[in-house]
Amino acid sequence: MPIDRQAAQALIQDQIVNTIFEDVPKQSSTLSLMRKLPNMTSKQTRIPVLDTLPLAYWVNGDTGYKQTTRQAWENVWLTAAEMAAIVPIPEAVLDDSSYDIMGEVQPRVNEAMGAVIDGAIAFGVGRPSEWQNDIITLARQAGNNVSASGGITYDNIMGQDGLISKVEESGYMVDGILASIKTRAGLRGIKDSNNRPIFVPDMQSGTTYTLDGTPITFQQNGAFNATVAQMIAGAWSQAVYAMRQDVTVKILDQGVIQDPNTKEIIYNLAQQDMIALRVVMRLGWALPNPATAVNSDRTNVPFAYIEAATPYTDYSVTFTVKDNATDPIAGVRVNVNGANKKTAADGTAVFNLRAGTYPATIKADGYVPQTATVTVTNAPVPVAITLQAAS
Repeated sequence: MPIDRQAAQALIQDQIVNTIFEDVPKQSSTLSLMRKLPNMTSKQTRIPVLDTLPLAYWVNGDTGYKQTTRQAWENVWLTAAEMAAIVPIPEAVLDDSSYDIMGEVQPRVNEAMGAVIDGAIAFGVGRPSEWQNDIITLARQAGNNVSASGGITYDNIMGQDGLISKVEESGYMVDGILASIKTRAGLRGIKDSNNRPIFVPDMQSGTTYTLDGTPITFQQNGAFNATVAQMIAGAWSQAVYAMRQDVTVKILDQGVIQDPNTKEIIYNLAQQDMIALRVVMRLGWALPNPATAVNSDRTNVPFAYIEAATPYTDYSVTFTVKDNATDPIAGVRVNVNGANKKTAADGTAVFNLRAGTYPATIKADGYVPQTATVTVTNAPVPVAITLQAAS
């Protein structure tokens, strides 16, 4: 009696699971730079984050009054999103092929999953609705975008108000740099005052690409969006991720595969003598961004980027916050899906957002917090908020 698929199922599945489980994180450049937290035990994990720093005061004179202060925390939520891939393969193709098709498919699935993760975390491409804003959007709200005027230059990277210094202004040191592989050419073109290339001192030896002692990761899985940025620098250890579900694999030989839009049946595995490799994983990420002595109001973030030659299009979203007496309120915390700003004296806080839908919370001491949903299409968006005094 021959060994059928059912008899060999355990062997086939174990081999695939081990390979994909080890390889998916390696294929994601962002996850390799970030800090991994223990696996999530539910869909959401709550991270208490320092939100308000205590203050200290001098006491004037022998009988001066000592002032009070406070410290406060805010919750940042790590929410798991699901990612999956299904690869259908006719059994006849497997039987007739002289190549190990499964062995060829696995690394491509790994690469695809890594690219999807990187695109969502760094650029917001296909960002799950459960996740906070991507790194580029968070950096843009903090004003940590460096104009690409002049291209990849020493001043744009290392100078005052350059890529590195904008991260340092948040109170952190750069510990990782992510760049498009095309950026290597720009780095090779940087020359010192004697017109000597900085990154290629010796044409016969290998070149290590670092900036201010920090290695550069050149993303090669196709996820780096060069139309948005040329280089991203940050304190990547401040960004965290956690797995809700380790990568699981099933080999299906029964069932149907439908088009997610039309619901039309594309494949009937049993009827068409096909198998399907199904890979599923769930993970979440967040940038907690606690208050620090340098960034006490949490309006800055430890990330910055050099813009593309043509900056991407965004639109101003202006929150105008007033009290129930219609007077503007200054110092109100407006949080748009992870990006923080405080209202100015006229009660306004301006965000620069790409097209999309964003949840927002508006908080101020002495007032009832409010939530809002902002939809950006192709024009500036005004958002009027009236806060009611807390009873």
